[in-house]
Amino acid sequence: MTERREVRIDQEKGRLDKVLSDQLNDLSRSKIQDLIQTDQVTVNGQAVKANYQVAKGDKVVLTIPPVQEVNLEAEAIPVPIVYQDSDLAVVNKPQNMVVHPSLGHPDHTLVNALLYQLDNLSGINGELRPGIVHRIDKDTSGLLVVAKNDLAHQSLSKQLKDKTVDRHYLALVHGHVPHPKGTIDAPIGRDSKDRKKYAVTENGKEAITHFDLIRYFGQDYSLIQCQLETGRTHQIRVHLAYIGFPLAGDPLYGPKKTLEGPGQYLHAKTLGFDHPRTGQRLSFTSDLPQVFQQTLKELDLKYK
Repeated sequence: MTERREVRIDQEKGRLDKVLSDQLNDLSRSKIQDLIQTDQVTVNGQAVKANYQVAKGDKVVLTIPPVQEVNLEAEAIPVPIVYQDSDLAVVNKPQNMVVHPSLGHPDHTLVNALLYQLDNLSGINGELRPGIVHRIDKDTSGLLVVAKNDLAHQSLSKQLKDKTVDRHYLALVHGHVPHPKGTIDAPIGRDSKDRKKYAVTENGKEAITHFDLIRYFGQDYSLIQCQLETGRTHQIRVHLAYIGFPLAGDPLYGPKKTLEGPGQYLHAKTLGFDHPRTGQRLSFTSDLPQVFQQTLKELDLKYK
């Protein structure tokens, strides 16, 4: 059962994560940091960062999900491996696959498939997320880099933090995007009205998405390429909905029952980074899934 705790700040001073770990002896500081990072800790009703400086009178609320026991097993699930060496692998995740086990998705994930196909995975992210450096949504297809050891994991994580990883996505959106290119710079956090969703919020984390128009399908749809500068949860989906051009096939942030398909039309097409050991720049490209390609052909015929 999910547990809810309230902490009132009286005389305490300093970082939120440290103050909470001093007061809550049964929760480690790393666990508290995980809760903060996933927006399950609020101060006066707002999600904050771990380095937030507490003040007298602050009301801190922690939402602690139940401990989930997962028996992580290797599963013979076919996932295309685009490239691999002794340090890393680049995989092409299919649509409708969760990246790692979580509440409600204990198995049949990308991690289960990787345990079967790869000889080793880094352990930095814990036993449920071995090798996972970054994620894409369940219904987003495309390229991910996976770390086989801690050296690779640390290097790739730093490149993501330093914004030197190239990540380009193809997105089919509703509407006629009026600009050939643009940048969406709007912070993202949990939606205060629906905890399953994210939204542009004043107190959210920095989120920047660049986009280039590729083509129109009449006035109804546009095909664009998005480049991530940051990597917030649901970032492209939230940003495109925010500017009025939601992803086609996305029932959470866009209109329901539009184009047929297994989920949103979003594909991680290109991925580029420096090799953790050699420093060589690597770049990879993946083809659109068959359902995405077929939909574009049908729209092309419809709007000729």
